[in-house]
Amino acid sequence: MEPLSDDLALNRPGDAVRRKIRELQPDPVMRFVGRWRSGGEIRSWLDGLAGERVTGRVLDRLRGHGWFVLHAVQWASGADIDHLAIGPAGVFAVNSKRHRGKAVWYGDSALTVNGAPTRHIAVSRSEARRVSRVLSQCCGMEVPVRPVISVVHAAKLTVKNADPPVLVLAVEDLGRVLSGLSPTLSPEQVARIYGVARDARTWAG
Repeated sequence: MEPLSDDLALNRPGDAVRRKIRELQPDPVMRFVGRWRSGGEIRSWLDGLAGERVTGRVLDRLRGHGWFVLHAVQWASGADIDHLAIGPAGVFAVNSKRHRGKAVWYGDSALTVNGAPTRHIAVSRSEARRVSRVLSQCCGMEVPVRPVISVVHAAKLTVKNADPPVLVLAVEDLGRVLSGLSPTLSPEQVARIYGVARDARTWAG
């Protein structure tokens, strides 16, 4: 698969999902029909796209306040990181999860949706570790990356962990919480990490 763009700063929220939807259904008429088929693959991807767009809009408001934001950061495998937020408080790999009208519960290392277990926490932690390895190697400095799950359109979000390994936040709280964290990076470090992260070649290995 070809990268979405050499300069990932040009990517819009959900661009990788948009491309996946076009690959699944090249016919625009059938894509439109697919959005109304409950339980269908196109509908599932469109739900994910809606969540990434909402999360992306919230994160983009951090720009101009010492933060940089990237969307649809694509690995060579074709998988992607939904969003990367890079600012004074550090680097955050943000995974958008849309659970419209459902109850989301997070305690210890488990996250459930309407009582059903998910792999959201394990996947987010693994992704953050991988991002940290790549950025640390390419920047020539240790770059810790904190995993974040942005919960979109849930009926209720309950977090019972006082010191969670993954930040699980309602999307409307995302910008406020990240911008309120204590600074850990200098402006020079932020700029260095962002310059490396926006280059598609960083993620091509």
